[in-house]
Amino acid sequence: MDLSNARWRKSTRSNTAGGECVEVADNLPDVVAVRDSKDPSGPVLAFSPQTWRAFVKQAKQH
Repeated sequence: MDLSNARWRKSTRSNTAGGECVEVADNLPDVVAVRDSKDPSGPVLAFSPQTWRAFVKQAKQH
């Protein structure tokens, strides 16, 4: 997976105290990438855009 063009942004739901921070790159054509902002060179979770939208919709309901 090529993430060289990923534009990462911190989730609005991330902890502002610097503890639990998630970054999302949703500008790529067929994938939404998610990573821990404290470890930008660490592992990345990849979701299809449809799966990501379903996750976000469900998360907003809770």
